[in-house]
Amino acid sequence: MKQATGELNATVVVVLSVGVLMAFFYYTLWPVLRKNFEENAKCSKAVCEPCDNGTDCDYVTCYSKNKDHTPQNAFECVYKG
Repeated sequence: MKQATGELNATVVVVLSVGVLMAFFYYTLWPVLRKNFEENAKCSKAVCEPCDNGTDCDYVTCYSKNKDHTPQNAFECVYKG
């Protein structure tokens, strides 16, 4: 009987540990990962102005598109040449 109780306690500890790790990932790491993904995707979907300085451009001004494909909300993106 004591052995069965010990196995039950180990199972409870494992289940609680997995729950704590899942909560940490969901509430701490996932928002950071999602925000980073959205920032990267925003520049991929944007309409960007051409670089004026040739090879000296590090960042360019870009705009997100409305449903009617007019630019709005200017932001900076890394120049990809």
